[in-house]
Amino acid sequence: MIVKPSGASTNAFFVIPEDADDLFTLRRIIEKDDHVIADTTRVIKQVKEYGRPDKGERVKVRVSIRVEQSKLDAAVDRLRITGVIAETDNEMVTKGTHHSLSVQAGDMITIDKGRKWQEVELRMLNRSGSNASFILVAIDTQEAAVAKVSGTHVKVIPNIYSGQSGKRYQTKNNPNIEIYFTDIAKTVSSIIGENDKVIIFGPGETRRRFFNTLVARQEIPRDRVQVVDGVDVAGEDGIFVFLRSPAMKEAMSASKLASVSSMLDRVMLMVNRGEAKFAMGMQEVSQAAAMKAVEAVVFSDSIFKTAADEEQVVKLLNSIEGYGAKAFAVDSSTDIGLRVSSLGGIVALLRYAIR
Repeated sequence: MIVKPSGASTNAFFVIPEDADDLFTLRRIIEKDDHVIADTTRVIKQVKEYGRPDKGERVKVRVSIRVEQSKLDAAVDRLRITGVIAETDNEMVTKGTHHSLSVQAGDMITIDKGRKWQEVELRMLNRSGSNASFILVAIDTQEAAVAKVSGTHVKVIPNIYSGQSGKRYQTKNNPNIEIYFTDIAKTVSSIIGENDKVIIFGPGETRRRFFNTLVARQEIPRDRVQVVDGVDVAGEDGIFVFLRSPAMKEAMSASKLASVSSMLDRVMLMVNRGEAKFAMGMQEVSQAAAMKAVEAVVFSDSIFKTAADEEQVVKLLNSIEGYGAKAFAVDSSTDIGLRVSSLGGIVALLRYAIR
């Protein structure tokens, strides 16, 4: 998430969510009576003196709404914020009327709390604003998949095909593999961020040949590109094999995804050993949180769908981070997200056993 102080107020921040993780964070930060400023559209109808109003015209407008409710939508790819319009830059848009903002990755909003931000809120905001991403390339001579891992969210770009026949030698009808490498390199360059790293893997020596092509373009520094052994699958399947492999934890050791994966492995080990330093599900985690026994917690998008009160989930997570524990959000774009969902949607490591 891109985060910058807003010049309009000392209590306001300008933010751009970049992935589903950032939307989770905003859901936990935005509260009732906050002011959210965003560009949106609204239908304006012209009322005639002796006739019905026309169908109206949809116009772009910047509004500041006083938040009444924020809610993750069922698809978990956008945050819906509803409230009352407090300010607008179009005199034809009436103040005091209700409006709904739909915030997706890439949208720009300003959050003004009208008060000093709490330490836990700033911690969540700054942590989201400092996450580097990883670009994964699963490649062989016939196909390649490129994926971007931001936090614990994975976005896979459709496979790129070389058109090679599978022969080990160049034939008249075989396209030049260098053109194939160039297409992949252009895809990587189009999605990489300033501090992102590239990880290349796949069967044979193709991964090293692509590494040479990518570095030779001089668009990405050599020290930000890494070739990984041990994953001999290319294409989209290769991406998900890598994300479940020990190679992922080693290559992405500083990433949020690797931290969550290691945490779940520890929980499964405790289950097998019969240890009780973990909690699963809302009831158990809430009990542990009340005793300040939580060391770290991971939750999936399913917890917002199954919980009776979404606001209760937000308060629980914020209270856990409030006393220094770590909280990680995952979604169903990865195998880890599905694992957490199957364990009740929320799993916690405890500082000590409570049962």
